[in-house]
Amino acid sequence: MLEVSIWRGNEAGDFVGYRVPRHDNQTVLDVVTHVQRHIDPSLSYRFACRVGVCGSCAMSVNGVPRWTCRTHVRRVASDLRLRIAPLRNLPVIKDLAVDMRPFFVKWRRARGYFISTATREDAFARVRPDSPRRRQADQGIECINCAVCYAACDVVAWKPDYLGPAALNRAWTLVNDERDEHRDLHLHAVAAEGGCLSCHSQQGCLKHCPMGLNPAAGIAGLKRAVSGALLRGEL
Repeated sequence: MLEVSIWRGNEAGDFVGYRVPRHDNQTVLDVVTHVQRHIDPSLSYRFACRVGVCGSCAMSVNGVPRWTCRTHVRRVASDLRLRIAPLRNLPVIKDLAVDMRPFFVKWRRARGYFISTATREDAFARVRPDSPRRRQADQGIECINCAVCYAACDVVAWKPDYLGPAALNRAWTLVNDERDEHRDLHLHAVAAEGGCLSCHSQQGCLKHCPMGLNPAAGIAGLKRAVSGALLRGEL
């Protein structure tokens, strides 16, 4: 049997203990699902694909943010104990479900969206896949907004207005997108208070990203781009 402690309630909640049968190839999401289906149907949590595509099942497992559908119990509970909590740095709605709005508000503050004046009447943009800017953008485009890096970031924990690794990583891909016509607006956004210059390069985002991305490298690139724009008088 597994000894499982799961966070229950809102911000002022507490951990509740459960005993869950142990199975081969069991994931942490399987454990949470067992509790909800067989022990306490009032347990709230999120999941969708169950195969590591959507990222909605992200939780803190023994103090580490993870996708629970891809995390096997044998990897994280050698002593048959699990402590499962909601993602750090986000408001708790109930139990293991967090409010993702602050995460996406910061995504928009970072201007993490494509800006162009082209219309459907214009020809398709031609971007060489081997161009330097395309290669820089390619390194960060696989982000699926799971917020694991956001939960792992200590700067977000003590500086709530910091945009966070995911939003800044997205801005970096757009700064390097040759089709985006307002590189200056993206740089203005990330140069503001709480932007890329707030990053301490601790690289928790790199360590914990389930997609193997390196937001810290993109943030370093933003710092160089912002510095260059400042020296040229563009910011």
